[in-house]
Amino acid sequence: QVQLVESGGGLVQAGGSLRLSCAASGHTVSAYAMGWFRQAPGKEREFVAAVNWNGGNTYYADSVKGRFTISRDNAKNTVDLQMNSLKPEDTAVYYCAASKLVRVDAADISSWGQGTQVTVSS
Repeated sequence: QVQLVESGGGLVQAGGSLRLSCAASGHTVSAYAMGWFRQAPGKEREFVAAVNWNGGNTYYADSVKGRFTISRDNAKNTVDLQMNSLKPEDTAVYYCAASKLVRVDAADISSWGQGTQVTVSS
């Protein structure tokens, strides 16, 4: 099992940037695919971005493609999400996720962080 702790959320104006970070610990973190999901009030948790175990492949939801960048540092056991050109519709609780393979369905995720709030004002 992998333990995940997010940081970096906050309040930002539309068009601004935020960087989220996730610190991972536990069994062989570098063997896991890592990702970010988000959940807005009254909505389902949705896929945002993912990176495979060695950082060689990244995946993005269409809604964030070109604006968000996911990266990982296996030496530090961290995965970051750089969010640029933020929009009010990006407002949500953002969750770090780990799984054996890259997953875009929240139901397939084996480990979750506690979440960090991102609020984008218009």
